[in-house]
Amino acid sequence: MTAPALTTAESSAPGRPRPREFDWSQIAETAPVLAATMLRYLDQISLSLRPASVQRTDGMLRGFAGWLTANHSDIGALVDVDRSHIEAFKQYLPTRAGKSGRPPLSPQTIRMTLGTLRTFFERVSEWDYPDAPRRVLIFNGDLPTPDDPLPKFLTDPDAAKLMRAAAGAEPTQRLVIEMLARTGLRVGELCALTSDAVVRMNGRHWLRVPIGKLHNDRYVPLHPQLVELLEIHRAGRGDDIDRLITWKGRPLNRHQITRILNRVAKTAGIGHVHPHQLRHTLATQAINRGMSLEAVAAMLGHKTLRMTLVYARVADQTVADAYDRVSDQVDALYTKPSGLRSDGTGSAGMTQLAVEYHQRMLGNGYCNRPTQLDCQFESICESCAYYSTNTSFDPVLQAQRDHAADRAQHHRVDLFEMLLNRNQQATP
Repeated sequence: MTAPALTTAESSAPGRPRPREFDWSQIAETAPVLAATMLRYLDQISLSLRPASVQRTDGMLRGFAGWLTANHSDIGALVDVDRSHIEAFKQYLPTRAGKSGRPPLSPQTIRMTLGTLRTFFERVSEWDYPDAPRRVLIFNGDLPTPDDPLPKFLTDPDAAKLMRAAAGAEPTQRLVIEMLARTGLRVGELCALTSDAVVRMNGRHWLRVPIGKLHNDRYVPLHPQLVELLEIHRAGRGDDIDRLITWKGRPLNRHQITRILNRVAKTAGIGHVHPHQLRHTLATQAINRGMSLEAVAAMLGHKTLRMTLVYARVADQTVADAYDRVSDQVDALYTKPSGLRSDGTGSAGMTQLAVEYHQRMLGNGYCNRPTQLDCQFESICESCAYYSTNTSFDPVLQAQRDHAADRAQHHRVDLFEMLLNRNQQATP
């Protein structure tokens, strides 16, 4: 079988660096049809995905195809792959070297690899490729369950320390940190802002963040202090680079931002801080202080509220406030003494206890539920459609009515009056 031409998706093409283990020419020597199918797929997704996404997919497909050709030389096409190959590949992945050159791969990388393969299999089947698998080969259960850690954010005291340290830093360093802390920008977004990113609308300044990671653009309100810092930065520049912020006559990059942030964080005494933590910090601060999820999503450029809801999980002050509102009621369950002694005679403090517990007299005892705790079952028997009574129960009903009247339980008084009257009317 003749190897296919690889000119349109060769490993030397832009965005596809040569892999450490396999390249497409090597794979095509053993499995030409498999290589052609994968390269055709990569050419198609390159029309709709960003280069970085295509590059990641390229590496994962090459890794799988290279493993197949090295361990199963009988595989010449994708249609020859079956479930046993997937199960063997799953066992191989945890032993494969990661970025550090040592195994194992992280569960997240394994999940991404298997997920990318599953998407590939599904699409080539949907697109009716002649080399498509005969059946589904990868299922949800094959993907490792991902960890769901909370976003790392700065506590209010640490955030305050950082901003105080930034106020004493070199002007451009202060501008970089305050831009991240007050706008929630991603690092890449901050680096890519052009000179005309600041606009004035409706009497205030806004930052126009162009189409980025999620293929959307947005406007972020600018704090007056940021407007002032940006003006100072613009006036002090001696370059004509089309960037909102430059560093020493060059475009700002993410590595410079990380170094600036860590230098100021060290001065603040709060240890290492990653730039993305400032985005998480702003979102958490906003939700803790009542900003709606919709507004936070618009500020951060989230496409769905599901992306924003993660910050609701870390809005600890919101949880604390809700807890404090019920803690007094919960404490009543543990701090109040019981209403009756075991002998049924009550205690010397029964008068005060009756006030505290607002006792309700039942047919054969008392309900000592604290007054601040609502009960949806109060008088449920007497109001049930299957409840019946007669004059033989009148002494108990009268005692319950009198007990309720003594304690100003008016709705219970009305209930027992109605039951007593109904018994009288039913008497022949």
